[in-house]
Amino acid sequence: MKIQKTAVAGTMESSDIMVTIAPNEGNGMEIDLDSTVEKQYGKIIRRTIEETLKELKVHDARVHAVDKGALDCAIQARVKTAAYRASGEQSYQWGGEAK
Repeated sequence: MKIQKTAVAGTMESSDIMVTIAPNEGNGMEIDLDSTVEKQYGKIIRRTIEETLKELKVHDARVHAVDKGALDCAIQARVKTAAYRASGEQSYQWGGEAK
């Protein structure tokens, strides 16, 4: 999946995460995380974002995530939604690996 434009998913509410994905052509994956639980869960949140994008076959993207204590399932859903919006894809793969 190719990221073509900037897109956002999520809110700044408690227990949610706002994910912004933008193109990063040829520069790989860059993740900027601002989290209320950074010290305890920062590595896990970053890994969840990376794995979700790998599952969607996204290779070049700049991700800015503002976390307010979201669970893994919420992080995955927000990352997928932002990626689909940013890519312009109309065929959604919500379960399992993307084709």
